Amino acid sequence: MSRITVENVTRRYGDVRAVDGVSLDVAHGDFLVLLGPSGCGKSTLLRMIAGLVSPSDGRVLVDGNDVTEAPARDRDLAMVFQSYALYPHLTVERNIGFPLRARKQRKADIRRRVAEVADILDLGALLDRRPRALSGGQRQRVALGRALVRDPGAFLMDEPLSNLDAQLRTATRTEITELHRRLGRTFVYVTHDQVEAMTMATSVAVLNRGRLEQLGTPTEVYDTPASAFVAGFLGSPPMNLLDAEIVSRDGRLHAVAEGVDVPLGLDHPSHEGEQVRRPAILGVRPEHLSLRPAADAGPAPEAGGVPNGSAPNGSAPNGGAPNGGAPAATLRGSVRSIENLGSEEIAHCRVGAAEVAVRARRPAGFTVGEAVVLTVRPEHTHLFDRESGRRLVWQPDRDPQVPAARVPVAT
Repeated sequence: MSRITVENVTRRYGDVRAVDGVSLDVAHGDFLVLLGPSGCGKSTLLRMIAGLVSPSDGRVLVDGNDVTEAPARDRDLAMVFQSYALYPHLTVERNIGFPLRARKQRKADIRRRVAEVADILDLGALLDRRPRALSGGQRQRVALGRALVRDPGAFLMDEPLSNLDAQLRTATRTEITELHRRLGRTFVYVTHDQVEAMTMATSVAVLNRGRLEQLGTPTEVYDTPASAFVAGFLGSPPMNLLDAEIVSRDGRLHAVAEGVDVPLGLDHPSHEGEQVRRPAILGVRPEHLSLRPAADAGPAPEAGGVPNGSAPNGSAPNGGAPNGGAPAATLRGSVRSIENLGSEEIAHCRVGAAEVAVRARRPAGFTVGEAVVLTVRPEHTHLFDRESGRRLVWQPDRDPQVPAARVPVAT
């Protein structure tokens, strides 16, 4: 197995930073997924790890050894490309065994090793075929076999499933996950598909414009996104993000906007003479929202709310509310469209100037144009800084003489 360490790696193309100061530590046996939209730098980062692209700055280490300047052949890493890159004139057997023949290993050892790999990947009946006689999934398994036959310390995969149809992609995804479990080797896997990341990875590195937005387990990046970008990238539909203001009302913090009043479940004593409003982005997952007819609720909240005392200056609540018993948040709007997903429905609602998606079991019982109230518990709300997009975290008083509103935020 191999431990891969990336230290402050940057790759510049002229004035463009394809990868900008990324640091990662991939432990032995980890399955790290590099996730992000097209053009975020994930494939460039993978190629720098593989030795196919040289970093402009920073270092790449494998098992503690600096391989930044080492050629790809000396890194004990096997690469699986998006395009399979099979030799069309060679059989499956000879494609798989090619790396061993290039190293001039004994024919008997090559045959034995190819047979072992073919058995692992269920390719035994296809060894005499050429790539043109194989399906997309079979070609992908041959490409995996060619990497596996070398018995490398780690596998690097660059969107290997993007050329497959949906059903085959699901099956091959399961096969790769099972392969990782059986081998216990280090995998670094590039994809823009969040489903692949959530179902395959032991850890996920979310990239955006060449920078690392967040590194964590699939559960961590989904449940506690470090930025509005991560929140809006993960999920189908993604997290609802609304511009709001944090205000203090009757000694409690609220996030308010047009049609929105979200009690955050946090005490905040008012301070005489302070009338501070804190701009923020309010985030709520579609599955955490509940719908009910508008006639079942009271009057709609006004945009901006009514401040009473101070709002945080550099701090805000986040995640679970430390003070229980807070009422559910209220968002008022109307249903614009409904998507039928079989067992579920996605209701797209207009709330003020924003559109909010709600995931519910089918049939939800609502119609297009109907006025509705959306509710969410405070512990299911997220707050992000309006300017930087980073997650806001509530900080308790560190000094009894300094109100919590004055304590810097940690993100």
